[in-house]
Amino acid sequence: MLLGTHTPRLDDKGRVILPSKFRDDLGSGVVITRGQERCLYVFSTEEFERVHERIREAPLSNKQARDFLRMFLSGASAEKPDSQNRITVPPHLRTYAGLDRDLVVTGVGAHAEIWNSDAWAAYAESNEDSYSEMEQEVIPGLF
Repeated sequence: MLLGTHTPRLDDKGRVILPSKFRDDLGSGVVITRGQERCLYVFSTEEFERVHERIREAPLSNKQARDFLRMFLSGASAEKPDSQNRITVPPHLRTYAGLDRDLVVTGVGAHAEIWNSDAWAAYAESNEDSYSEMEQEVIPGLF
């Protein structure tokens, strides 16, 4: 399970070193794709296949499902960590997420997210109050 937040840097070639505690969970290969709120989702290859199978079950007659499927899959890129455990973030995904040198990588259970550090700070600040006031109905049985 991927947990925690880290602040790696993007190098001049668009590579980022995944935090060491994420490497075992992400395995030998990852899939990076567009996330929501302009972050990137990073899945192990196996987890991406599980998510993809669930998405494929959505009816193509549903416009929201088609739109999500197109956005989620059209930007996906399979990446293998190099010998220094760096993965390359493709230019189109760097642009989508507005990535510059300073990043935030956060573990979100079965996947990680890569954020522009300023975007993450703004997101966290804007959601703090609603997080504090969240009711148990959001995640049934949690609290």
